[in-house]
Amino acid sequence: MSSNVLVIGSGFAGLAAATSLAQRGYRVTVLEKNEGPGGRARVFQAEGFTFDMGPSWYWMPDIFEQYFARFGKKVADYYELVRLDPSYQVIFKGAEAVDIPAAMSELRALFERYESGSGARLDEFLRQAAYKYKVGIGKFVHMPGRSLLEFADPRLVVDAVRLDLLQSMHKHVRKFFKDSRLLELVEFPILFLGATSENTPALYSLMNYADLALGTWYPLGGMHQIVEGMVKLAQEQGVTLEYNQEVQQIVVENGRTTGVQTAAGFRPADVVVAGADYHHAEQHLLAPEWRTYDEAYWDKRTMAPSSLLFYLGVNKKLDKLRHHNLFFDEDFALHAEEIYEQPKWPSRPLFYACVPSITDSTVAPAGSENLFLLIPVAPNLPDPEATREHYYHLIMDRLERHCGHSIRDAVVYKRSYAHQDFQQDYHSYKGNAYGLANTLRQTAILKPSLKSKKVGNLYFTGQLTVPGPGVPPSLISGQVVAKEVEKEFPVKN
Repeated sequence: MSSNVLVIGSGFAGLAAATSLAQRGYRVTVLEKNEGPGGRARVFQAEGFTFDMGPSWYWMPDIFEQYFARFGKKVADYYELVRLDPSYQVIFKGAEAVDIPAAMSELRALFERYESGSGARLDEFLRQAAYKYKVGIGKFVHMPGRSLLEFADPRLVVDAVRLDLLQSMHKHVRKFFKDSRLLELVEFPILFLGATSENTPALYSLMNYADLALGTWYPLGGMHQIVEGMVKLAQEQGVTLEYNQEVQQIVVENGRTTGVQTAAGFRPADVVVAGADYHHAEQHLLAPEWRTYDEAYWDKRTMAPSSLLFYLGVNKKLDKLRHHNLFFDEDFALHAEEIYEQPKWPSRPLFYACVPSITDSTVAPAGSENLFLLIPVAPNLPDPEATREHYYHLIMDRLERHCGHSIRDAVVYKRSYAHQDFQQDYHSYKGNAYGLANTLRQTAILKPSLKSKKVGNLYFTGQLTVPGPGVPPSLISGQVVAKEVEKEFPVKN
């Protein structure tokens, strides 16, 4: 018999939870610690440039369409999407640059060029990946992961077997491809999932279906347009959003939260949904006796990577780059090992360069480029300015070599962002950027529970609980937790 819900955090999961609950009749308020919405998908402007701070890849467009359709809306009601072609560019060793085409016939021909017979094998690989996507995204990711009984349906057991949960991604992809460049191409999406391909279930070839079949898209105006659309939808449903409202404590009495404490005072609630960093919410906002997990538990979790980011405003156009560019010109396996197996600052890192101004003239002044650089790195590393500068020049050397001209002398705005920034802005555990790794031992019911086991009306959502890291999973996470709240605390009539 509950109706008043407080949601902590306005990231994708928090907004989705809030909007879904408001639609069902709950009075919902979102409390956000930062000055604006979006969590890791915030935006900032400087020197005429508009920088998306976090996510830059728009995959799984069907997930976004399904979300807005729940409210009788379409994506097009809030922002305009364009499909990128080429989807992205990969720079391999030896300065070989390859465009990944959007058309499947051209993609098949590209694979065939590298390895005879691989075009047909790509079809079969993607056929299996499509099944995993249909079942994994259509069924399993919508499960709250609170009980084994959720998997009691024999049909789900059959599906689970076909999803290749017990086979590694490393072994699976090598059944289809041998060429090292093709292997890097199909394994790159899991670089951000939190484990090497040897330790990632083959289930996650569904990411390849999302990439190669469903395509890479871009919302004109930048990724923050998604956030702005979600905020508008939330407000249309009656959600109240309050910024610069950091929660200092989740108040619990007799095994139930009565609300939260902020600098402005106590905020009562019948239900609290924590969309902030799960570790922070549990270990720092709850008194010890109300925590489900202890610090030792969290320390044993395998985290997805952190990132060293650079936001650059460049006052000239850049040659030989696409909207998305993956620099795989160094040892892929070595970099993965230095993230996951022997955590350290990488010796010869891969990196990613995004130039949204190639697609969208609104994010940079005329004649200029908006340049976003990202190096995936292990979490929990010290990141002093000297270290950041070292890696800035290391990757800029390679970027300038690829472009064939200087860039650094044209940089008119520069900002770096790494571990300590993630911790300061998001209370990110160990400074991670992507959440909890998608390893087999951290899948479904083996993830931290979306509901507190000690506080009867406290829930969690986001990338440290089900279904996992990434924008579409976070969007789903918010909807899943809203459904659980509705089942257990139905709204007052």
